[in-house]
Amino acid sequence: MATPDAVTPVTPGRPAKLRLGDVLVQQRLISQEQLQQTLDMQKQTGKKMGRLLIETGLITEELLANGLARQLRIPFVNLKTFPFRSDVVKLLPESAARRFRALVLEDKGDSLLVAVADPLDLFAYDELTRLLKRNVAMAAVPESQLALAFDRLYRRTEEISGLARALEKDLGDAVDFGELSANVGSEGAPVVRLLQSLFEDAMQVGASDVHIEPQESGLQIRVRVDGVLQTQTEADKRIAGALAQRLKLMAGLDISEKRLPQDGRFSVRLRDITIDVRLSTLPTNYGESVVMRLLKQGAGMKKLDDIGMPADLLKRFREMLNRTSGMVLVTGPTGSGKTTTLYAALAEINATELKVITVEDPVEYRLAGLTQVQVNDKIDLTFARVLRACLRQDPDVILVGEMRDAETAEIGLRAAITGHLVLSTLHTRDAISTPFRLLDMGVPPFMVATSLQGVIAQRLVRLNCTECAEPHEATPQELSWLAGMVDDPTGVSSMRGRGCSSCNGTGYSGRQGVYELLEMDATLTQAASRSDPAAFMKLARERMNGQTMSFHALQLVRQGRTSLAEALRIGFESDDQDA
Repeated sequence: MATPDAVTPVTPGRPAKLRLGDVLVQQRLISQEQLQQTLDMQKQTGKKMGRLLIETGLITEELLANGLARQLRIPFVNLKTFPFRSDVVKLLPESAARRFRALVLEDKGDSLLVAVADPLDLFAYDELTRLLKRNVAMAAVPESQLALAFDRLYRRTEEISGLARALEKDLGDAVDFGELSANVGSEGAPVVRLLQSLFEDAMQVGASDVHIEPQESGLQIRVRVDGVLQTQTEADKRIAGALAQRLKLMAGLDISEKRLPQDGRFSVRLRDITIDVRLSTLPTNYGESVVMRLLKQGAGMKKLDDIGMPADLLKRFREMLNRTSGMVLVTGPTGSGKTTTLYAALAEINATELKVITVEDPVEYRLAGLTQVQVNDKIDLTFARVLRACLRQDPDVILVGEMRDAETAEIGLRAAITGHLVLSTLHTRDAISTPFRLLDMGVPPFMVATSLQGVIAQRLVRLNCTECAEPHEATPQELSWLAGMVDDPTGVSSMRGRGCSSCNGTGYSGRQGVYELLEMDATLTQAASRSDPAAFMKLARERMNGQTMSFHALQLVRQGRTSLAEALRIGFESDDQDA
């Protein structure tokens, strides 16, 4: 079997005319009887032989591709780890690549190595030779890998840049907003097509946010993937106004107001998927900066067992959720997964005998059986006002999206005292500092001491790409951090992704939460009520020994799931108090 880094040399040439069934029988991958049964099914369904064999479970895609490779004496390539070169891949346009199910892998000078799903397709071979104007050598690949590679490699960067240039040409030196407003309903307008391509590309790469940022030298469009911003394209800054205006129209905002920040939301439908978009505009020196948070409607909501919380911490968290009163806070910076944790908790306690009310801005997940309220500051429907009204709705459990101010925090804590379970979020660095953040907001110490049941602090760490992770030797800085965590830093083995086509060269793919839990007991409550930070923190550190976010991140490092660099980042963000 050929490795992705050293593909077996082959001689270019038109493949022999063979029948797939005969090849698979010769390779002893299926029997003559199975072939005949499949041929009978083919007559009835009209489907291709290979697809029927896979659907009936007689053969896997990998075995099929391997068998063809052996029979035709061509390479079998694993596209998951293949080091693609963008300039080589783009020798074949996307439309042709998808039509003929082919990808250009290597330029060998006198010929091109092309991965195909069906090396026996002579028509595809002839068309590829004509389009590429070169000799073509075939390589066999599993069809599902090919489909995923298309989405990764043929991103919409060129299309977006082209649409941006078309929009620049349409707008000329000055933006005619009146004319643009009259035409925005037209599906053919460049601004509409550009935004559609932006959204489609963002969803294709799993982006959580899209940033449209006018700069002195031009317009920068970036997407946030796994918590890291990636540049999508750069264009003439003259189109920034047209993009911002179109988005403001979609969100129902005031298009004539460019001097003040505005917030809004709208939904878009892409490929049968509905995306909720939270829009924020900010006036800058060079125009309005626009940031959009993308939320997929109907996305599977995670359960507590699926969010990666350590088993012992999860057991204690569930015990807190079974209480009938008190406040439980989830803390961390923006984008650390707090809402996901809260809704996973709600899914556990959403019983038919409980009245559950959520107060949010905006409502991010829709759950059957819950009463969900979206605040609206424009009409004075604030967190505090809605929370007061909720208490008259006879709730058992209240979820408050965020403790934004002293009034909201105080009402929530009073509700916790008077027999309600209150769940909410707060922006703090770690679990230990959370009670003092509430005191800082002006909440009376006795309320914090008597109402707060527990605090979960969390961060998101990027996970190593499973396709390119390899052993990693710790740097001096990483060893220094490990020295404060374990007795033998050199004994900690770790992995790190080197970067491949599957992870767009980042070495990471996906994220997972790391957690710590501070559960309030009588001694901690007493220290908190005295407003004695030193005594409280000393006791809290003793309770949480070995149970911090840094230790959880280190566990993931030992398991090879994340890198030391990611664990070190969590350590710097959350463990400064140990200095």
